[in-house]
Amino acid sequence: MKTFFKFILSLISGLAIIAGGYIAYLYLSYHRQPDNLKLTVQNHASQVLKTNTPYKAMTFNIGYAAYPNNYSFFMDGGKYSRAFSKIRVVNDLAGISKAVKEEDPTIALFQEVDTDGDRSYHVNEVQWLRKQFNDYSNVYAQNYDSAYLFYPFNRPIGKAKSGLVTFSKSQINNSTRYSLPIDTDFNKFMDLDRAISVTHLPVAGGKTLTVINLHLSAFTKNAKVRKAQLKKLFSKMATERQAGNYVMVAGDYNHDILGNSPEVFHTTHKRMNWTHPFPANQLPTGFRMAKEGLATARIPSVRANGTPYRPGKTYTSLIDGFLVSDNIAIKHVRVKSLGFQNSDHNPEILTFELN
Repeated sequence: MKTFFKFILSLISGLAIIAGGYIAYLYLSYHRQPDNLKLTVQNHASQVLKTNTPYKAMTFNIGYAAYPNNYSFFMDGGKYSRAFSKIRVVNDLAGISKAVKEEDPTIALFQEVDTDGDRSYHVNEVQWLRKQFNDYSNVYAQNYDSAYLFYPFNRPIGKAKSGLVTFSKSQINNSTRYSLPIDTDFNKFMDLDRAISVTHLPVAGGKTLTVINLHLSAFTKNAKVRKAQLKKLFSKMATERQAGNYVMVAGDYNHDILGNSPEVFHTTHKRMNWTHPFPANQLPTGFRMAKEGLATARIPSVRANGTPYRPGKTYTSLIDGFLVSDNIAIKHVRVKSLGFQNSDHNPEILTFELN
């Protein structure tokens, strides 16, 4: 009996040391990129945008090309933590690129694009997209660089480095990454770092179009964090507009853009962390959400990942979209229905003019 208890004690002590070492690793390896970080721009286009000319912008959260319509994610109550395979990641990237090329946008904004990750089999998705759209100028902003997350235990999601990519058929003058407020407790290892990229495009007559690419927090339950992120975003929007710029914000807000998506898509009224109504009444003066006709069309931009996608049964919502300043004319906005074939998001397309 003494030997048995010694063995159990040794086992418990060993597990405690391993657990303590792992927690120490998480904290020691944790870091955030500095705020107000100048980004490296790759210019492949030289044209300058013009006023009173129709252009098309597209925003697409590609889910690091790991969420096809038959996939379920463990953090949403599903089965998997990584993509099905490396070839599936590449195939989903091909499907995503095909959908974008069909629209031929002037400006394309992508979120959840991995540069290196166990979950996406270390496919550099930024480089992959750059090759597909090699006639576009582009800039990449890292959102997070996660330590190795040893969960779920049967197949850990591992490490991930991921971010935001902005493509433009026009020249890019400059771009800056701004850090957003996040959780400061242990949740920061699960919901990860967040940022926005602020990119300046030249417009004829010496004007500037400011394009803000974003992906706000999804899994935080801290309402203060959500409000703080929006507060910083709104402040930057107001500053850019006060400078006389055209301002376009696009990406994944992880908020219900319509405000009443449960009624529109006939889903449960119980709100998830990423479906709280977007506070449109708090927008800076002169800004509006481009959403005319979206409720009538009833095409969602996101699905829940707890189960594989089942049309008419899976929880859906509209959390992606465009905010624009009052000197931008909204001509048309729509969600492109892809049936969530290659991502858990459908892209949204905005046709606009610079007044």
